[in-house]
Amino acid sequence: MVLRGVKPEQLVIILFLFLAAACGSGNEQNTNSTTTSNTKPVVSPPTFNGDSAFANTAMQVSFGPRIPNSTAHEKCGDWIVSELMRYADTVIVQSFRSRGFDGKVLNGRNIIASFKPAKNGRIMLSSHWDTRPFADQDSVRKDEPIDGANDGASGVGILIEVARQLSITKPDVGIDIILFDLEDYGQPDDSKLPPVEDSYCLGSQYWANNLHVPNYFARYGILLDMTGAANATFFKEGTSVRYAPEVVDYVWKIAGDAGFSDYFLLDKSNGIIDDHYYINTLAKIKMIDIVHYDANTPSHFWKHWHTHGDTIDKIDRNSLRATGQTLLAVLFSEISS
Repeated sequence: MVLRGVKPEQLVIILFLFLAAACGSGNEQNTNSTTTSNTKPVVSPPTFNGDSAFANTAMQVSFGPRIPNSTAHEKCGDWIVSELMRYADTVIVQSFRSRGFDGKVLNGRNIIASFKPAKNGRIMLSSHWDTRPFADQDSVRKDEPIDGANDGASGVGILIEVARQLSITKPDVGIDIILFDLEDYGQPDDSKLPPVEDSYCLGSQYWANNLHVPNYFARYGILLDMTGAANATFFKEGTSVRYAPEVVDYVWKIAGDAGFSDYFLLDKSNGIIDDHYYINTLAKIKMIDIVHYDANTPSHFWKHWHTHGDTIDKIDRNSLRATGQTLLAVLFSEISS
């Protein structure tokens, strides 16, 4: 720029005004860039406590086998309700009766703990809290009930610890923890009675047909089943992939990013009938199953599945933490997205 006919003192004033305008223009641009950004801050999940989840699991086992119509079942259910009432905004107990494959009338309770129950776009976390009345996969004492430390006290233990963490951090997400009853009162393969369809998962079937809140809906759900054994391996289970492939990929990616790829493997397994099947088909909610898969066993389940070997000494805090921390990471990724 060339200025002609300007005195030196005028030139100083002109240069000062030019520089001031240039600086002001830069500040205004930076301010606008900051205020127009829609990026949400990243919210880190709290640290999941594996010791706490283990204590929750051990407490359930201490009542004895939680088989329907038993004292242990009643006392354990009362304890679970009391624990969740300490943490959740609301707790609903859905009492119901269902007939087992053997004709016995079973008293059940689905336990629903909700956080921010008025919010839409909810997320559903589930497990089952009853135990198998018979060790039909064992070679001894096949007619006696099992302790069910992994199947399914481990999943319940994890979710109670998740509830405790949510009561502290209070994320702005609608979350329901739904613990199904009468999941494991299914007909054994060697039963001499006439075959009964859909004899497993009685609690989830009842809930799906009798929602605890009219027109209840969740964007997606995650079911835990046998998630506490040492060196647990979770494949991408077939029924989950069939009904909710995007949820499977989402959860497995978050688990890998959190450092748990040794647990959440990228291999796929055959589909199974579990609570999530009825949630998908009856309630029309996309739910996946995080379930221990073992290619080296005849059942392809955990080696102590439905045996008397399913005891508290088989439960590993690291596996509990891997699953629980993944759940918290999923929930808190919802806040940041």
